[in-house]
Amino acid sequence: MKITIREHKPGENIRPFIQAGHEVFRDDPHWIAPLHFELRERLHPKKNPFFRRAEVTLFTAWRGSQLVGRCSAQIDREHLRVWKDDTGFFGFFDTLNDDEAAIALIDAATNWLRRRGMKRMRGPFSLYVNEEVGVLIEGFDSPPVLMMSHSRRWQSRLCEVAGLEKEKDLIAWKYTAGEFPARVLRAWEQVKAMPEVRLRSVDTRRMEEEIKNVQEIYNDAWSGKWGVVPALPDEVAKVAKDLKLIIDEDLAFMAEIDGRAAGMCIMLPNLNEAIADLNGKLLPLGFAKLLWRLKVKHPVSTRLMMLGIRSEYRHVKKYGGLSAAMYVEVAKRGIAKGYKWGELSWTREDDGPINVGIKAMGATPYKKYRVYQKTIS
Repeated sequence: MKITIREHKPGENIRPFIQAGHEVFRDDPHWIAPLHFELRERLHPKKNPFFRRAEVTLFTAWRGSQLVGRCSAQIDREHLRVWKDDTGFFGFFDTLNDDEAAIALIDAATNWLRRRGMKRMRGPFSLYVNEEVGVLIEGFDSPPVLMMSHSRRWQSRLCEVAGLEKEKDLIAWKYTAGEFPARVLRAWEQVKAMPEVRLRSVDTRRMEEEIKNVQEIYNDAWSGKWGVVPALPDEVAKVAKDLKLIIDEDLAFMAEIDGRAAGMCIMLPNLNEAIADLNGKLLPLGFAKLLWRLKVKHPVSTRLMMLGIRSEYRHVKKYGGLSAAMYVEVAKRGIAKGYKWGELSWTREDDGPINVGIKAMGATPYKKYRVYQKTIS
């Protein structure tokens, strides 16, 4: 039967869009269904500040009455302001192993972006660079961690069938508790001995101030990096609110120099461990299970989402070991709390110095994601 495409407006009836994920991953033992309420909020213009700077639409693909895939298309005006590259995005690209469905969805996203003047498409970004990014191409034998994407093995092939080409690969690293290399341990000891340096936990009682610190360091440390746009205050506040339930204050800290926040390290317990069997639903008993698993049992894994230092300190010789010291510090804190392993994600394949530093810590690459692009003629 012929493929038909249906368009759904964010904030309205997106139930088929959510259900498409369950259809695509129905027999995949490693897929973890996102919490439905969280996904509905993320795709609601009144509840997600991303929509203040973006335009988004959602597509589902049907073969007769069978739901066979989904895809979003979005224009990020902040990205256009910063990069001036006429690039739009697609995301949530999940399909059955169906060439026609994949082609129809990518064509729908392409046409939607073309009508709005875009000359290039990149993705998948669900919805933007600080959320799930890329199609999984290596590491199918384990579930994704918090806010990382998962794909069927055929999805990368379907991207190419639909006319997409590789733009960049992203690496997820796995770190298991063990002996610290002598060099990085020495850097940690030297930094800890500096009287002007303090590694202090994030203070959730002063969240407004801490959010400002995180925003400033992120915008400075990641400025100019591939795909990155400045974090806006309302978006940072929304992320902080969403993560309040799961944040472990011992795993999130600031590096202060002379009382000023000079760097940050944000590692979070892996929420996906706690929701793996909930099938996206918190009712009737899911919420109680979630609280117990997060606050009493707590996960055994974590995700190191951000570790960054203000640019003015990165080239000061005295503080050359600060990033290594922060890696050791967060690893020691995690081990002390009983966490067994952590994912450091993600880094770009061409992030030479960062990847070398992560390898020096003893981490190994265990998943790889591919971002695709397409010229819109």
